[in-house]
Amino acid sequence: MTEAVRLDSITKRFPGVVANDDVTLSVERGTVHALLGENGAGKTTLMNVLYGLYEPTEGDVYVDGDGLTYDDDGAVADAPRRFDSPGDAIDAGVGMIHQHFMLVDPMTVAENITLGNEPRKWGGLAVDRDASREAVLELSERYGFDVEPDARIEDIGVGVQQRVEILKALYRGAEVLILDEPTAVLTPQEVEDLFDVLEELTDAGKTVIFITHKLGEALEAADEVTVLRDGRNVGTVGTADTTREELAELMVGREVMLETETPPATPGETALSVEGVTAVDDRDVVAVDDVSFSVREGEVFGIAGVDGNGQSELVEVVTGLHSLEEGRVELAGRDVTHASRRERTRAGMAYIPEDRQDRGLVMDFDLTENGVLGSQHDAPFAERGRLDWDRAEGHASEIIEEYDVRPPDADAEAKSLSGGNQQKFIVGREFSREPSCIVASHPTRGVDIGSTEFIHDRLVDLRDEGRAVLLVSSKLDEVRGLSDRLAVMYRGRIVDVVDPDEVTEEQLGLMMAGERPEDVPRAERVADAGPRSRDDADAEVADD
Repeated sequence: MTEAVRLDSITKRFPGVVANDDVTLSVERGTVHALLGENGAGKTTLMNVLYGLYEPTEGDVYVDGDGLTYDDDGAVADAPRRFDSPGDAIDAGVGMIHQHFMLVDPMTVAENITLGNEPRKWGGLAVDRDASREAVLELSERYGFDVEPDARIEDIGVGVQQRVEILKALYRGAEVLILDEPTAVLTPQEVEDLFDVLEELTDAGKTVIFITHKLGEALEAADEVTVLRDGRNVGTVGTADTTREELAELMVGREVMLETETPPATPGETALSVEGVTAVDDRDVVAVDDVSFSVREGEVFGIAGVDGNGQSELVEVVTGLHSLEEGRVELAGRDVTHASRRERTRAGMAYIPEDRQDRGLVMDFDLTENGVLGSQHDAPFAERGRLDWDRAEGHASEIIEEYDVRPPDADAEAKSLSGGNQQKFIVGREFSREPSCIVASHPTRGVDIGSTEFIHDRLVDLRDEGRAVLLVSSKLDEVRGLSDRLAVMYRGRIVDVVDPDEVTEEQLGLMMAGERPEDVPRAERVADAGPRSRDDADAEVADD
């Protein structure tokens, strides 16, 4: 085996931040190499250096899709590369498939793949569409992709769109492919299909670098894994020689409990009721279509689904940030359908938003100011209309200490924190409200494994204290592990409400794609029943 890529002592500095700190990375030709680490660990920055989006502050980049050469001392004999743009990287055989696809929806698959590099006819005066179509067909068949050249992007699924992005890079001559969090928008079945695609590519001699923060996927898809922590390479291991627990410890720097233990729930009265809610998005398209469910005291009600199927709009309707066309929302028996966000906070609803920077923080405010957002007019932080700044600062300091927010400075501006530390501060603020109902939308997005463990444990503690928790997450292991009942959303509708202890990942994947297997264990009777424990629910499901 020979190296296709070598990054030698790469350091990348931004003002006030060292994103990559003396990172050396070797990737063997014809393999899948996972770059593993939490958000903020420096994975994407490092790959942006390789792809020519960033110039390294220090260090050298070596690339040769056919394999690097070495001198008699074992040093790389190839000249280091200098990529001033992604175009330079593409010319050197490096392609990157970003998490958010860069496709033109009204155009066909073939038009997207050849865009900017179309075959020409009539002396270059016109695009040769037949030649474009044939080139895409040949490329698709060579790598075993099932792609229809004449299909429009807007009419095909997300998994097929991802294949189009890969084919676009291959059409431009890529020998090294970088995939940035490629499973984020895929169902479990589409993830398995992607892994089959990666195997086809490496069998053909291509080299794949797979950016991820998911331990299981790194172990399943990759030949080797390099772990980044705080911008540094803390180890490279073969997937056949390691475990999830060992990788987790490399990522965090200590032993981590990967699964949250959840004792049986003892749910009480209905705390949150959503009835027949319909809402449109900013394009005036129906995003939430006649959705109904309830969340009871002392339970976690989960909502799973591929991002973009109405979960965001539904959460914003529940929390008072998005208007609805039809339906009703009740909190503890009180109609809050038209109540403001502040009124819902005062009524006992806490909210961990999906977008921490747009919905959770004022980025130019310091942590003292952000710590009282939503409560700045209320006791104990305000008296006779005046904010008690000493109490507010003390409150922020308590959140910082309990949730290990870094830097531990209440005077630090929110924008100076990493995304993960911003998330930890929001979670701490919302939990500190002593709410009766918590709406948690992707609560562990961007936080490290240790903090994820802490947040999961706290959600279960709040449930056991009798609080109602509405949990929305695209992480199947998270939403299955924490939920007492689990709804699956697809195209704005709830496909079904199921027992998370009984449903399989394959069944969930089918529901996330809009299908409902006949043998899936439903939990609707539990939803309509009075107070009961998880054991009671299990008994009813078993009776069905």
